[in-house]
Amino acid sequence: MTTSTHPLLQALQRGRLSRRDFVTRALAAGAGLPAIAALLSACGGRGSEGDAAPAGVPAALEKELAIYNWSDYIGETTLADFEREFGVRVIYDTYESNEDLIAKLMAGATGYDLVVPSNYAVRVLRELELLAPVDRSFLTNWSHLAPVFTAQAFDPDNRYTVPWQWGMAGLAVRADRLKALPDSWAVFHDPAHAGKMTQLDDMRDVIGCWLKYRGHSLNSTDPGELARAKADALQAKPYLKSYLSAPVKGQLIAGDVWIAQLWNGDTAQARTSEPGIEFVLPKEGSMIYLDSMVIPAGAPHRRAAHEFLNYMLRPDVGAGISRKSGYGSPNAKALALDPSLLQPPSPAEMRRLEYQEDLAAATGEWDRIWTEIKAG
Repeated sequence: MTTSTHPLLQALQRGRLSRRDFVTRALAAGAGLPAIAALLSACGGRGSEGDAAPAGVPAALEKELAIYNWSDYIGETTLADFEREFGVRVIYDTYESNEDLIAKLMAGATGYDLVVPSNYAVRVLRELELLAPVDRSFLTNWSHLAPVFTAQAFDPDNRYTVPWQWGMAGLAVRADRLKALPDSWAVFHDPAHAGKMTQLDDMRDVIGCWLKYRGHSLNSTDPGELARAKADALQAKPYLKSYLSAPVKGQLIAGDVWIAQLWNGDTAQARTSEPGIEFVLPKEGSMIYLDSMVIPAGAPHRRAAHEFLNYMLRPDVGAGISRKSGYGSPNAKALALDPSLLQPPSPAEMRRLEYQEDLAAATGEWDRIWTEIKAG
């Protein structure tokens, strides 16, 4: 799906295709969720009028809770402690991508009570009316959240989302194998490390980092800036071992990869097995993201879901989640409780970081460039 004149998009715009069918067919055609979210937004969102109506939360606490979350994204004792305190049995499944999550919910998986999408995936789930509103009256620990992580563009009123963890992309490096730590995305242009480097298998991260390298926004839609980013990506490609996301952790630990574009939390996880691994935020800047917990529209255990949301907003519980995952907690009181946790970006770092935004009509051009980078 590379242009706004694609038959699927035309059918959606003309009312011949439902949004659900559009997403199903777009995924089958190989379109990524960030692109699908942008196209849905460009076609005009439903807004609050089309969002699901609030459903009553039962007074009685159910005896089961089903959670669907990313792998390696929960505290050591988070679930067991919740089960013991509330007498609720937790069923916990994991996935590896937002695409997996949305495909499962679209296929009719109605047994989950809580899932953890990224920002752009929240937009798609809302468009498909697959989310139920959160009843904030049950969240007595809401005030523990740092304001910088609330009221995001994908859910300005936090009607559907409760911040879970935040992270950023940068360089995961085997400091013990290098003479000096790299401080720039330019390291991927260095033939001295050929075959020992990887970049993420993700359009927004790869093109975005090369935009930042040239001093541009990682959400740029300027044709000249995008052409330069493509050229930089193609210049780096001969020196890359591959485009690889989470599985690169094992290669970093083994020493097969020395420099990887990776998320800070995955880097921290890898460092528990290999102390020689360090995370570097390139001087040009990078991407910051926020994952949130949401309640699927068909959740069968809404009271238990709200109880878990409030439970994980406790400072000690939030700290335990971040301590294990290596990612940042949006819980300000959790950070105060455990200063060893990843702290929010400093003002200077935040000036170098950006959230990924809707690319709207430029999505097709980004898709085309990424296809040419991967094929080049």
